[in-house]
Amino acid sequence: MELPARLCALWALLLSAGGGGDAAPAEIQPPVTNLSVSVENLCTVIWTWNPPEGASPNCSLWYFSHFGNKQDKEIAPETRRSKEVPLNERICLQVGSQCSANESDNPSVLVEKCISPPEGDPESAVTELQCVWHNLSYMKCTWLPGKNTSPDTNYTLYYWHSSLGKIRQCENIYRESQHITCSFILTTKIKDPSFDQDNVQVMVKDNAGKIRPSFHIVPLTSHVQPDPPHIKRLFFQHGDLYVVGKNPQPFSSACLSYQVKVNNSQTETRFSLTVDESICNHSEFEGNPEGTICFRIPGVLHDTLNTVRMRVKTNKICYADDKLWSNWSPAMTIGKKTNPTLYIIMLLIIPIIVAGAIIVLLLYLKRLKIIIFPPIPDPGKIFKEMFGDQNDDTLHWKKYDIYEKQTKEETDSVVLIENLKRTSQ
Repeated sequence: MELPARLCALWALLLSAGGGGDAAPAEIQPPVTNLSVSVENLCTVIWTWNPPEGASPNCSLWYFSHFGNKQDKEIAPETRRSKEVPLNERICLQVGSQCSANESDNPSVLVEKCISPPEGDPESAVTELQCVWHNLSYMKCTWLPGKNTSPDTNYTLYYWHSSLGKIRQCENIYRESQHITCSFILTTKIKDPSFDQDNVQVMVKDNAGKIRPSFHIVPLTSHVQPDPPHIKRLFFQHGDLYVVGKNPQPFSSACLSYQVKVNNSQTETRFSLTVDESICNHSEFEGNPEGTICFRIPGVLHDTLNTVRMRVKTNKICYADDKLWSNWSPAMTIGKKTNPTLYIIMLLIIPIIVAGAIIVLLLYLKRLKIIIFPPIPDPGKIFKEMFGDQNDDTLHWKKYDIYEKQTKEETDSVVLIENLKRTSQ
């Protein structure tokens, strides 16, 4: 009797296992309800929804959502999702419900809600809107007017970030050539490179509301331009040039890359060195103050005048980009300076020499011309001199006789007049 009982129990267990597999299919939940969208601050878009109606009580609801083209997929239990995004284009979010946090599960029918771009002619919106965070102290935004705008349009820039609490207006608007610029103070108390990522939201529009607003998101981990560093001193040691400088505050050496440029006055050569960190041993020098940097540059001639400049940029260890170099630091020189007395003497002597040469040329121009271009002998004159000596002498004596005759006649006339005067007396 025990064997048939065991067989019956095993058969019942198999039936129950097989029946259970068919009775527990993945259950698809109904869609979410009351999906709505709103905008906070300038560019913070928020979607909210309610749980689906008629959801299974045994289901722990999770919500699957993504933006257009299935970008930024997310599965979370919250009935809310937000995103900082420029509102220059249409943005749509699709949301569905499911019973697990597994992306492979089929969510419910997705419900979509979109937010439209601002009203107005797209050609009237400003173009090339860019913002740069200068030395972690102020932000400078520039833009170009739109195509379909009046030249006398008055623009207004609004900005917001989490530490402000409310939207603020930029007051310092001015023109730089064709660009329009606005600067506002933006500082952070956090100097640790691992600070949480934050964004600055920017919107530009006109006062009259005739142009389409333009939006921009500026991550605080990018578009950072440091101030130029400061060169403290230069010196030669073991045949190499050492450059000691100081970082711009509040940056640390780990967050900066450096470029040193050396110009030699005698050879007119330029040497440029780009490094990611200080390469000198600070223990060789007095003290080790915070922010001090040092670089060793080989192959620099120490017996000539060398001009040194330096600049920095942020690196990808601390920031998202590394493209914005600072301006060059003030120049510092080292080496032997050329004696200016020689140049002064040359400046005085050269004009005197040139003036003397001009005078000599003017005085002896005819003689110089004869020396350079001697006259060409006349063959006819040479022939006449060879065979015409007799005729020339005869002509000479004839001219002499005529002259003597005229002289005698004039003398006789004078003597006659004097005799007549005496007779009359």
